[in-house]
Amino acid sequence: MSFIDTDPNEGMATQQINKKFQSAQIIQANATGFGAASDDFMERGIDLNEQLIRNKPATFFFRVNSDAMLGAGIHVGDTLIVDRSLTPSSGKVVVAVLNGEFLVRRLHIQEHSISLIPENKRYGTIQVAQLEQYSTWGVVSFVIHSL
Repeated sequence: MSFIDTDPNEGMATQQINKKFQSAQIIQANATGFGAASDDFMERGIDLNEQLIRNKPATFFFRVNSDAMLGAGIHVGDTLIVDRSLTPSSGKVVVAVLNGEFLVRRLHIQEHSISLIPENKRYGTIQVAQLEQYSTWGVVSFVIHSL
């Protein structure tokens, strides 16, 4: 998994994506699904920071290089928006660090165990053992992928 944004205060990836969408105009708002509220966006543009980032200093971008989460709609080459200020809970998709390696998996917490569950049958569930070095790095809040 490649790290895209190293500066949490002013991310270049955020600026580039945001510039692209601010300069884009919505031609047929009804076709996009925005409805009547799209008039506001036509006047001032869409600010992706406002729409996708809740806590800017704690938000990071990752590029996905695994197909382990295909069932969750996360594909190879997608960009994950990861918020380190969100509390990881069972059922959330997280970026985990297991023995020094970054993984994207669905977190499953039981009374005395933690499991990292893939969304692709080619991969197995990881039961985190007590002796392994494990931490939940952040919670995935959004996925960006091209069509």
